[in-house]
Amino acid sequence: MGPEARLYKKLKSISKDIIWTRLENQSLFGTPDLLGYNSKCTFFTVELKVANGNKARLSPHQVSFHFQHPKNSFVLVEWKGKCLLFEGKQSLALVDSPLSSLDPIVDSLEDCVKYLSSL
Repeated sequence: MGPEARLYKKLKSISKDIIWTRLENQSLFGTPDLLGYNSKCTFFTVELKVANGNKARLSPHQVSFHFQHPKNSFVLVEWKGKCLLFEGKQSLALVDSPLSSLDPIVDSLEDCVKYLSSL
């Protein structure tokens, strides 16, 4: 199991009120990893990333997707034992800037679930 699959497993195990659909899409480049649906009937997407260095690696297609879909699109980055949730519109900054210089919406997996549940 890869690092992003392990992150998904952790996320899914603590987010019982969110219905997750894992998108395994080889034909539409840039499509986020997850489609979420919360108890308030809100859909959202989440791209999962595990960063080894000080940057998240997003493809140009992934950045483009988030710019074209600015509402309710997110990037969840696991970095240095934390889970940082960013809005999709921050995707270019994630590519260009060190993670240590960016302001995530939340910085724990538990707070990520609370935030996504509240949409």
